[in-house]
Amino acid sequence: MSVTRVHQPVVAPVVRTRTTLAHPALLLTGIVLVALNMRACLAAISPMVGEIQRSFGLSATASGLITTIPVLFQGLGAPLTPQLTRRFGTERVVLGAVLVLGAGVLLRVLPSVVALYLGCMVIGVAIAVLNVSMPGLVKREFPHKAAAMTGVYSTTMLVGATLAAGVSVPLENALGGGWEASLGAWSLLAVVAAAAWLPQVLRGRAVPAPAMAAPAARPIEGIWRSRLAWQISLFMGISSLLVYIMVAWMPTMLADHGMSRGQAGLVFAFSNLMQVAGAFLVPLAAGRMTRQRGLAVGMAALNAAGIAGLLIAPVSGAWVNAAVLGLAQGGSLGLALAFIVLRTSSAAGAAQLGGMSQAVGYLVAAAGPVGAGALHQLTGGWNVTLVLMLALAGVAAVAGWGAGRNHTL
Repeated sequence: MSVTRVHQPVVAPVVRTRTTLAHPALLLTGIVLVALNMRACLAAISPMVGEIQRSFGLSATASGLITTIPVLFQGLGAPLTPQLTRRFGTERVVLGAVLVLGAGVLLRVLPSVVALYLGCMVIGVAIAVLNVSMPGLVKREFPHKAAAMTGVYSTTMLVGATLAAGVSVPLENALGGGWEASLGAWSLLAVVAAAAWLPQVLRGRAVPAPAMAAPAARPIEGIWRSRLAWQISLFMGISSLLVYIMVAWMPTMLADHGMSRGQAGLVFAFSNLMQVAGAFLVPLAAGRMTRQRGLAVGMAALNAAGIAGLLIAPVSGAWVNAAVLGLAQGGSLGLALAFIVLRTSSAAGAAQLGGMSQAVGYLVAAAGPVGAGALHQLTGGWNVTLVLMLALAGVAAVAGWGAGRNHTL
């Protein structure tokens, strides 16, 4: 009697996962509170740079490093994040980064120049990890609303920066402890964000090992050789460079043309406020399009129009220029982040593209304030810097045209 063997199909091992939080509002609250931390500690220090310089007897160049170092280390830390999220899971990585960010804020206010710069480095790396983790998280948790949610958290980042810049000095006066107390207080915001994020770690998904993950969740092969990835990275890099030049020098440009420093500060604050509108509206529009080429070129054109306005009518057109630049800069940031989730098919891919684009982007951006200052010192004015920025806006338009095509890595 013969026996017929029935071959059962091979079933892939099941990866056990934990359930996400039942209430999306708690997840959204955690994302918003984390996003508030991602720019606030950088913006809070800007009004304090003069006091810090006097406190430690720093030169102008050494003082400039206080704002340049975090941007530089955002670029250096970004490529490490995808490996961290694959090994430990996005929820744990985000929690750890928020706690490290709070520690960096406290380290920065210790009575030591070494601690000041070390704190800036730690803050930059922590923000880099959050910058790269958030697009992947949004892609995973809100796959059909990724662009809209990108608008939410990019807007929240700018709101945090605007509030921090505005209340930093009043907070110093209220606490009565000098710049150290004002800057150190921002570590409390990190603690609040960590507490709000903790439930995600306790009940979040377990990330499967790479060998057992679904093919769509595996890393993108050859991403550093991808033309599309480089176009997205270049669009983000140049857009960020233009933003950081304006952050560092816009009030000075206006003051050098005869505007009072008080009014120049108000114009700059208004520009930041307009960034919030751009960062919210542009990703929403991007999510409703299959191609974002026109939107990318439009943002570059708005940037060029605002820069041209500073060349032609820096004082008489200051408020209009500020509005145009604010919309362009906030919209470019939101669109660059939206590209990360729109041009990838998985959370792992979004994290990997985010690591590349933000590494390139922030390394390019770090050169902006220093380069603009050097050109100003060399030429004795701002016209050469602004003309170069116009040319860079053209390059951003070309990169954005490629990044906006309907193609997925």
